Amino acid sequence: MTRPSTERLRIELCLDPGELTRIMAEEVRAGLTARPKRLPSKYFYDARGSELFEQITELPEYYQTRAELQILQIIAGDLVDELPFEELLELGSGSSIKTRVLLDAMQVRGSLRRYLPFDVSAEMLQDSCTSLLDRYPNIVVHAVVGDFQRHLSAVPPADGPRLAIFLGSTIGNLEAEERRAFLVDVRGALGPNGRFLLGVDLVKDKAVLEAAYDDSAGVTAEFNRNILRVVNNGLDADFQPEAYRHVAFYDSEKARIEMHLAPETDQYVRIPRLALDVEVTTNETIWTEISCKFTRASTESMLAEAGMQLERWFTDSEDRFALALASAH
Repeated sequence: MTRPSTERLRIELCLDPGELTRIMAEEVRAGLTARPKRLPSKYFYDARGSELFEQITELPEYYQTRAELQILQIIAGDLVDELPFEELLELGSGSSIKTRVLLDAMQVRGSLRRYLPFDVSAEMLQDSCTSLLDRYPNIVVHAVVGDFQRHLSAVPPADGPRLAIFLGSTIGNLEAEERRAFLVDVRGALGPNGRFLLGVDLVKDKAVLEAAYDDSAGVTAEFNRNILRVVNNGLDADFQPEAYRHVAFYDSEKARIEMHLAPETDQYVRIPRLALDVEVTTNETIWTEISCKFTRASTESMLAEAGMQLERWFTDSEDRFALALASAH
């Protein structure tokens, strides 16, 4: 299924609003009837959630976005000179702001022919694609609206050397088996002579990590509670977001941040569209996110399990964040 297109822009829909609601209903039911209760972190993001996350990226405690951008600005020119990619496939593209560093380098190199953004939000893709067509007058954009854990097979085959990117350490929001399955799908989308550029947040001091997910201004707390508003709006639930306290901590044994919502008093929630009533007591939480942290060795192992080989490893000036360049075996 596609939206109306021009010669230079094609938007392919793997998800329509009805399908998104059906998937949300399935996942919310499964999560809130599990022990411990949980909600998928992708439901942080509606218009308000996206605004809050943009605020988070500008907070002094949240180093990830600045560190990743620093690396991209340093490596982009040399990377595309060495490997003259003709296509850029961006997974979870969002607003595509950091991507412009790579697109600009490919444009200067004269190799850029096609950009393929993949995201769950049709509206965000439409907006970002329109601005990119103006910025890069010689490219074709083929956008895919879908869930990257379900619909990567919808990405069209490579038509020339392709660079696939997955930035922001979003890979850390997946459990180990989910990461492996996703990376196997990515490997299949690279095409001949393709490469994969993966952003990973690195293991570091616990205090630095916990501050990044529990900022002093309370923006991350509001972002965390927004997941309940998204469920309210999507499924007619009656969560009271302000009744929940934001909890974030680093589990050093599992090398991951966990975010939870803890009720201040026992909560009773009705979700009419699921015909489901949920009790959330003060001795439990709703688990909303994991954010796994990596080392070079763990990243190399993770890629190898999916049939990819780590070729290059780039870090920021303080070794807080890394970009891993990989190829298929």
